[in-house]
Amino acid sequence: MKKYTQYMNRFLLGISLFALAACNDFLDEEPLSDVSPEQYLQTEDQLKSYVDKYYADYNDYNGDSDDKGGMLPSHYGSTNGSPYKDDNATDNQYGTNGRYLKDTWTVGQTGGKWNFSNIYALNYFLETVVPRYEEGAISGNTANIKQYIGEAYFLRALEYFYRLRTLGDFPIVKNTLPDNSEVLIEASKRMPRNEVARFILDDLENAITLTTNSPAKTRITQNAALILKSRVALFEATWEKYHANTALVPNGPGWPGAEKDYNNGYQFPSGSAENEINYFLDQAMDAASKVADAVELTPNNEVNPNDGSNPYYDMFASHDPSSYSEVVMYRAYSLALSITHHFNHYMYSGGNTGYTAQFEKAFLMDNGLPWYAANSTYAGDDYIADTKENRDWRWQLFMKAPLDVKATSNISTVETFPKAPRLYISDSKNATSTGYIQGKGHSMDYNDQVLGQDQTAFVVYRAAEAYLNYIEASYLRKNTIDEKADKYWKALRRRAGVDENYNATIAATNMEYEKDNDWGAYSHGQLVDKTLYNIRRERRCEFIGEGFRYMDLIRWRAMDQLNGYHLKGAKIFGPMESLFVDEEGESVLLYDQSDESKNNVSSPSDGEYLLPSRKTSTNEYYNGFYFFEAHYLYPIAVQHFLITSPDGASTENSPIYQNPGWPIVAGATCE
Repeated sequence: MKKYTQYMNRFLLGISLFALAACNDFLDEEPLSDVSPEQYLQTEDQLKSYVDKYYADYNDYNGDSDDKGGMLPSHYGSTNGSPYKDDNATDNQYGTNGRYLKDTWTVGQTGGKWNFSNIYALNYFLETVVPRYEEGAISGNTANIKQYIGEAYFLRALEYFYRLRTLGDFPIVKNTLPDNSEVLIEASKRMPRNEVARFILDDLENAITLTTNSPAKTRITQNAALILKSRVALFEATWEKYHANTALVPNGPGWPGAEKDYNNGYQFPSGSAENEINYFLDQAMDAASKVADAVELTPNNEVNPNDGSNPYYDMFASHDPSSYSEVVMYRAYSLALSITHHFNHYMYSGGNTGYTAQFEKAFLMDNGLPWYAANSTYAGDDYIADTKENRDWRWQLFMKAPLDVKATSNISTVETFPKAPRLYISDSKNATSTGYIQGKGHSMDYNDQVLGQDQTAFVVYRAAEAYLNYIEASYLRKNTIDEKADKYWKALRRRAGVDENYNATIAATNMEYEKDNDWGAYSHGQLVDKTLYNIRRERRCEFIGEGFRYMDLIRWRAMDQLNGYHLKGAKIFGPMESLFVDEEGESVLLYDQSDESKNNVSSPSDGEYLLPSRKTSTNEYYNGFYFFEAHYLYPIAVQHFLITSPDGASTENSPIYQNPGWPIVAGATCE
């Protein structure tokens, strides 16, 4: 228990270090050194320095990080991290990880998502600062003091949202804890996930009340809090809707929470599971509309970045996107302050990732028709560039095709992407895994391509999400496209250069074509209706490359049907094959070699399209992607059961319960 006390409260031992080591948003003042905790958090500047530490970590980013995954996403320098890579290993972008194989994802002995380090640090801030603020004991500008308190509520909500997405039910700890075993064990009780979501919304309501929209867009604002509130509410509503009648929701059959006395007989605050879903949908609609009604989308002038400036493209590829109406918050970088990243350096030649052929099929033609519809004007995918013709501008702008220009400024000789995409090599910089090169956030300034000098900002929150959140939530709540949703949907399509008549698209949609290319065509193994599918399609296309896809897929329960699914790249064994030759005219594509290690592409016997996972039979995904219900949530490591058990040695008496389908055995796979 002593170890557990240290584990739960270790931030208290070094609280002055937490505060004094606060990294800044490169406008911060350095806090004073040698200040005790009792003396700290007494001034406006000290509040700012403290909360800044919990914004993000410029040195290391991983959207799946146990301790940093709940911080604000942005590009990070030392490991080439970027939220733009968080769509890897979904139907949008090629990649692999342990989600899609049974034997590669196991229960840990220690660590994992059951992590409270940032939560406790923010709890310390709030329980210290709020009473001082109410007593008028903090010096400085009152509006700024309220702003930083609001930011702390926002950041705590963000941390809890990460735990909600990954673990579901989770302890709600609002304060720091005394060195008392009974108190600490009591605090480890997992609250039903909907209660956690309600707690997050309460924190965000505090953030909305205390913050304003006047700070620089590099800081948390009221609109950012509203967008996050709509995101959380929509996530929880749809999770509870599509995972209904399973162990993954409170009171579902086999829900492990019912096995603990403290959750046995649980009753929803709203009276029923259905009412709870509607409560969250209402919250999502309300928060989203407040932003969508007030903030206009950045226009698309339909100029290709090869040829000139386009505000819609530049919004994601500039150093300072503060002037773009749609941007609510962004993370900035500065070469002068040695705060840079490497995203564009690696993406300059492909970054060894790429959009899938399935994703290409999601984008509508400019006339609003799907690619397969009669009179769609689809030019085909024999060549990658052909897929851009007469297409949704989001595909035209944010997918880099062969011979697209790489940079237009600060470069003496203009370079283009190779005519034959380098999908036959494996290199972290110079390869593309599919041929469809990721283009969102690609700076046209060559200086940003130099290693360690990229200053391209990352847009964290933008108003388009509010538009999309409202459309989806309102349709699920009302089973119709209401006046606001109609307005928002038409605005998004108009900006995308697509005919505004979404009803014509719905009428032309054939789910038999869509189901093979879009995991989001399903929920719980069943195809969704055509209107809902097109709402999901809009979201998929609008968020191209922004790291939203996996979050959406798990809340929709859209992976049950994966049973040997293969992500595809470009159609390399059609007419495009003639491009892949060396100076002697010999093909550079190697397959079906006697020595499999020499293969660099899949065999044409597997079809015309590149299957990146089938180059060699030793690839763990050679037989495709599979999914298991337990994988919708992460397992809790064994350590946490042991240190919360009264005897410190058994797991059955711990107040913690394991997530459905996962055993409490280190190294074990899901059941």
